[in-house]
Amino acid sequence: MVKKKPALIEALTGQFEDHHARLLRVLLGTVDHLTAQIHELDWLIARTLEQITTPPDRSGTGSKPATTVSALALAEKLDAVPGIGPATAQVILAEIGADMSRFPTPEHLVSWAKLCPRAIQSGAKSSTGPAGQGNPWLKGALGEAANADARTDTFLGARYRRIVKRRGQAKTLVAVARSTLVIAWHLINDPDASYQELGADWHRRHLDPARKTRDLVRQLQALGHQVALTPASA
Repeated sequence: MVKKKPALIEALTGQFEDHHARLLRVLLGTVDHLTAQIHELDWLIARTLEQITTPPDRSGTGSKPATTVSALALAEKLDAVPGIGPATAQVILAEIGADMSRFPTPEHLVSWAKLCPRAIQSGAKSSTGPAGQGNPWLKGALGEAANADARTDTFLGARYRRIVKRRGQAKTLVAVARSTLVIAWHLINDPDASYQELGADWHRRHLDPARKTRDLVRQLQALGHQVALTPASA
């Protein structure tokens, strides 16, 4: 709006009267009031996060004292993960807590959050179904993070682009949200852990040549081609 100030002055000249000014003062007062409330709530959330700590780390022995980590520090660690901002980190901690002893493994947390396919057993036949409802606030926050990851040049962004080609957007967002939650579990469970970006080319660098060859041959055969492979000379 700063760049458009001359245009606004020109458009409002002769059109902006006293009652417009009164209405504008009321609206600006409402904005200031809501902004002050948001700042107060942000302060209360930060204070609450400082008071919540992880259980003492008992992995140390001897004279090494037991250490605890505040939820505020955990939120800062989560903020380093692509797609997770300060608000999303706060939602994750609010919904799963700072004590991962209730979730012995990341798979337990993923299952509780209903971010994994549901097994359906009917007699001798087994199949998978859609994930359950789970925690709506946690799944909503992770879904927003997955949407943000899809537009990044990161490991999670590359994971989204790899899966969406064959699974569709909805299932891919669930898969990326699951990966994000697994990362969050490790960051919260280990006080010394920090997020390390693997890079968008991680899958390519760790690609199994035999598996990739098999996939490409299968795709060509599906298009009606006969494939004969000849190893290249060294």
